Amino acid sequence: MSAVNDAVPLAAPGNPIGRSVHDSLIVAKRNLIRMSRIPEMVIFGLIQPIMFVVLFTYVFGGSMKIDGSTSATDYKNFLMAGIFAQTVTFATASSGAGIADDMHKGLIDRFRSLPMARGAVLTGRTLADLVQTALTLLVLAVVGLLVGWRVGTFHDTNVGRVLAAFGLLLLLGYAFTWIGALIGLTVRTPEAATSGGLIWLFPVTFLSNAFVDISNMTPWLRHIAEWNPFSATVQATRVLFGDPGQSDSTAWPMQHSVAASLTYSVLIVVVFRTLAVRKYRSATA
Repeated sequence: MSAVNDAVPLAAPGNPIGRSVHDSLIVAKRNLIRMSRIPEMVIFGLIQPIMFVVLFTYVFGGSMKIDGSTSATDYKNFLMAGIFAQTVTFATASSGAGIADDMHKGLIDRFRSLPMARGAVLTGRTLADLVQTALTLLVLAVVGLLVGWRVGTFHDTNVGRVLAAFGLLLLLGYAFTWIGALIGLTVRTPEAATSGGLIWLFPVTFLSNAFVDISNMTPWLRHIAEWNPFSATVQATRVLFGDPGQSDSTAWPMQHSVAASLTYSVLIVVVFRTLAVRKYRSATA
């Protein structure tokens, strides 16, 4: 209960926006401290994406055809944007499980009894998850460099464009954690939140341009993949990294991937944050 007591002096009179930011940051600090005290949470979160990089690179690297080439090097550069995007979206499950765990222990009810800004508990949780996701991306980028991933292989790029790519990835991850928050508030146990947070992610991430060239898909599957919000961020990341990505597609999200990625992510945040905060008001342990 000490974590809750640390969060008691949250409310402060004044500007509602300032108060909301203040409360959210304190809750985020509480969750970051909690994560630091359970390092295996971070370690296990790193192992899965690293395994995906190694397995996809060395198992499928010489057999996947990208723009007519089966070069393992070309596939590494193609793959990493998809792995990055998959990693940030899979944070959804841990976000939902964490909120469901707080619900199960009665912490959410305790937080609701405090004079806190509405939504601060959920915003703080998603911000803490965003910090963990950023750390995971950093480690994953190092692993990618070790296995031969490079930016600017096809077209020149620069540090600003690379940072913008990682910014879009983090924004997508943040957007998806709000979906996880809603799931965590809806189910009854952390186990159900983990399952519910992952089961829909597999079709979203695999029915996309993350790991294969979608031009080889049947037409109806290709249309779904082209308009998948996940695919838009993957395409935008490849373009900013200096990879042409799905250059032969005429679908709007593929031709205007940066704008599409921003639009999709912002819409997801707005819709699911609204739903999650509304659910938070009425949810019971």
